[in-house]
Amino acid sequence: MAPTTLQTGHVGLNVTDIRRSRDFYVRVFGFEVQGEGTERGREFVFLGREGRLVLTLWQQGTQGFRRDAAGLHHLSFQVETVEEVRRAEADLREVGVDFAYDGVVPHGEDSSSGGIFFHDPDGIRLEIYAPTGAGDAKAPVSSAPTCGFF
Repeated sequence: MAPTTLQTGHVGLNVTDIRRSRDFYVRVFGFEVQGEGTERGREFVFLGREGRLVLTLWQQGTQGFRRDAAGLHHLSFQVETVEEVRRAEADLREVGVDFAYDGVVPHGEDSSSGGIFFHDPDGIRLEIYAPTGAGDAKAPVSSAPTCGFF
């Protein structure tokens, strides 16, 4: 029998450079470092907000993200408003992040939800979106969800 209540706890990502990734996620998402392991070969960082663990980073990667490998497709974070998405976009442009699309885009044609799609230092696909407010823009892909093939 399946559990009666179920939520995502935290997400763990393999990275190639723990310090670079820690600094990126702290800056971009405002995460707080909740714990770190610095033993050589066993480096990790626990990141969270308001006392809640959200993301763990593990320095176990030897190469960047590969879209043709099984595993994580993308990691998405929801904010309340499209204005918050636009503020995040401006901050990300300041640090030279690689974007998949230019600006805020809807999740699909005639969809009000949407956001920005970009990559972390290892090329891991990331998204910041709002549930409404993105319907003014044209979807970059009409035949599939925007978050599916960036």
